[in-house]
Amino acid sequence: MADRTVPDYDILVHCIHCGLCLPHCPTYVATGNERSSPRGRIRLMKSVSDGVLPLSDLFVEEMDFCLDCQACETACPAGVKYGALVEAARAQIYEEKKERWLRRLTKRFFLGWVLMKRTRIHLLAKVLRWYDRTGIPHALSESGAVGLISARLDSLLKFVPKISGRFSSDELGPILMPVGEDTRYKVGFLTGCVMDVAYAAINEDTVEVLRRHGCQVVVPCDQVCCGSLHAHNGDYANADALAKINIQAFADDSLDFIVMNSAGCGAFMKEYGHRFAHDPFLAEQARKVSAKVRDITEFLGEAGFHPSTQPARILKGKTISYHDACHLVHTQKVYRQPRDLLRSVPGILYKELPESTWCCGSAGIYNIVRHGDSLTFLERKLQNIRSIAPDILVMGNPGCMIQIAFGLERDKSATSVMHTSTFLRHACCSEV
Repeated sequence: MADRTVPDYDILVHCIHCGLCLPHCPTYVATGNERSSPRGRIRLMKSVSDGVLPLSDLFVEEMDFCLDCQACETACPAGVKYGALVEAARAQIYEEKKERWLRRLTKRFFLGWVLMKRTRIHLLAKVLRWYDRTGIPHALSESGAVGLISARLDSLLKFVPKISGRFSSDELGPILMPVGEDTRYKVGFLTGCVMDVAYAAINEDTVEVLRRHGCQVVVPCDQVCCGSLHAHNGDYANADALAKINIQAFADDSLDFIVMNSAGCGAFMKEYGHRFAHDPFLAEQARKVSAKVRDITEFLGEAGFHPSTQPARILKGKTISYHDACHLVHTQKVYRQPRDLLRSVPGILYKELPESTWCCGSAGIYNIVRHGDSLTFLERKLQNIRSIAPDILVMGNPGCMIQIAFGLERDKSATSVMHTSTFLRHACCSEV
C-alpha cells in the first residue's frame, strides 16, 4: 500500500497542465502567481517527490495558502484528484514537523486534544458560553479596546460562534420516531462537533424534517467528530482514529441512510470506504457506511420532499438565494438537489447567486489560521450577494455560515443567513 503521507505520484503525473483550472482557483485569481495555482502546486509536489526541491518554506507556504476548495477538480478534464494531493502534502509537512511552532501547537490543542472527545468539546463550549454570558465580549466589542491592541484579534473574536443553550447530543434521544406516518426509512444522524454545540437548533431542525418525511432517526451516543478537519490539516493519525469510532457507531446494517447537515462532514464520511480500503478488519464496514452517507438535500431529493402549502411566515414573499459549500458542490457533486428543494416551496422568489460555487474563504480552519487571506476571498462572495440582495441566503455548512454571516453583519446587510435544514423545516412546518 502506498504511503498516504506523501502525494500519490500516479495522481501527480496525471495532471496534463492544461490550465483549465486556473480561472476557478481563488488563490491564483487573487495573486496571478503560477505557484499558487493547482498545476503550480502539483509541480511543486512532483519536484519534492523527485528530490529536485526540498520540503522548503515555499512549499509549506503554498500548501497552506491553498483553500482545498477543490473547484479545480470540478474544472479538470483529466479528473485529477487534487484534494487528495494537497491533503497528502500537508500530511507530509505535518509528519516532518515543518510548520511554524505556534501553528503546530494550536493544531495539537484543538485538533489533537479538544476535538478528539465529545466531553472536551462540551467543556470548551461551556467555557465559551459562560464567557459570553458575562457580557465581557459585548463590552470589549463596543469599547473598541481589542481593536486598539490588535485589529486582527478583534476581527478573529467575532468569528467565535455563539454557543447554544443546550447541546443537540444531549437533547436528541437515541431513537426518534417519524411524525404522523409509518416508518419509510431508518436513518442515522451525525450531530457533529460545531453543529452540536453552536448550532443545536439546526440539528433539531434536521431531525424534525426527517421525522416529518417518514424517518426513524437513530442518533448513536458513541459517535464522535468525523475527522475531516484533522485530515484536511495533515493529521491523518487522529483523522483515522475518529473515523474508526464512527464506522463502529454507524455499523447498524438496518440503517438505510446516514444523513448529514454539514458539507465537510458528509464529504469526509463518504471517504471512509476509500481510507480503509486496505484494512482487513474495517474495509467492508467502512465501505458500507460511506455508501449510506447522504446530505440532507440528497436524501430528500431521493425520498421526496413535501413542503407545506402554507410555509412559515418567515419565508412568505421572501427572495431566497443559495450559496454552494465547496465540500458539497465540488467534493460531493451536490448541485441540483438544494435548488430543486428551494424552488419547490410556494410563496418565495428564488434568485440564483452569481458565482455561487466560489469559495467564501472559510475552508475549515482557514479563516482562523489565514484570517487576512480568508477575508479577501470573502469580499468576492459579499460582492455577489450585494448584486442580488436576497432576503435570505441559504447554505449547508457551518463554516460558511460563520464566515458569510460575519461579512453581512460587518456590512450591516439586510440579508440573513439560514441553514438549509432550517429553511426546509420552515417550508414544511407552517407553525414554526
